[in-house]
Amino acid sequence: MRQKMRKVDILRKSKETEIRVILNLDGTGRARLNSGIGFLDHMLELFAFWGRFDLTITTKSADFKVDIHHANEDLGIVLGSAFKQALGEKRGIKRNAFAAFPMEKTTAIIVLDISGRPSFFLELEDKKNLTQVNAEAGYSLNSAEHFLEAFCKALGLNLNIILKSPSPDIHTTLEPLFKALGKALSEAVEIDPRRKGVPSTKGIID
Repeated sequence: MRQKMRKVDILRKSKETEIRVILNLDGTGRARLNSGIGFLDHMLELFAFWGRFDLTITTKSADFKVDIHHANEDLGIVLGSAFKQALGEKRGIKRNAFAAFPMEKTTAIIVLDISGRPSFFLELEDKKNLTQVNAEAGYSLNSAEHFLEAFCKALGLNLNIILKSPSPDIHTTLEPLFKALGKALSEAVEIDPRRKGVPSTKGIID
C-alpha cells in the first residue's frame, strides 16, 4: 500500500501578518521562500535542503518597516503548524532523532522529539550571551531563538540545541544549526516500517 502524501497548504492571517506555507514532508528539498526576512529565508532554504522538505513560504506584513518581530514569530508558528498538520496522528514515524553539523569552528548539536510536549532549550557552550553574536541584516541570534520557540510550540516539539564554539558571525553560528535541524527533523518524520501505530506507549501524541 502506498503511503499517503504528507502535504499541506495553510494560510494564517492576523492583524500583523498574512502567511502562507506549502509543505511536503516527502519532497526533495526544493524551497521557494519569500518571507520578507531575507536572512531567515536563507536559513530555511538550508533547512529544507538538508531535510528534503519541499517548502514554499509567502508573507505579507505591515511591520517590516518597523521591525521583523511579529513576522519572525508568526513564521515559526505557521511552519510548526504545517508540520503538525502534515504529520496527522503521527502513525509510524520515528519521532525522535539526533544530528550534528559543523561550520568552521562552530558545531551545532541537535536532539529532538516530536512528543507533543513542546520545549525549547539553546545552550551556547562557552556561555556567551546571545547579544555577543552580531546581527546580520537585522536578524540576531535572539530572533532565531524566538522563531524556534514558536516553531516548537506549534509543532509540539521538544528541541534541545548545543552550539559549540559559536562564532561572532551569526551566519557561521546559525547555518549549521538550521542544517542540523533539517537533518534531525527529516529522520524524526520518517516512517518506520516496523511500527504501525503511534510511537507512544500512551497510543496518542497530541
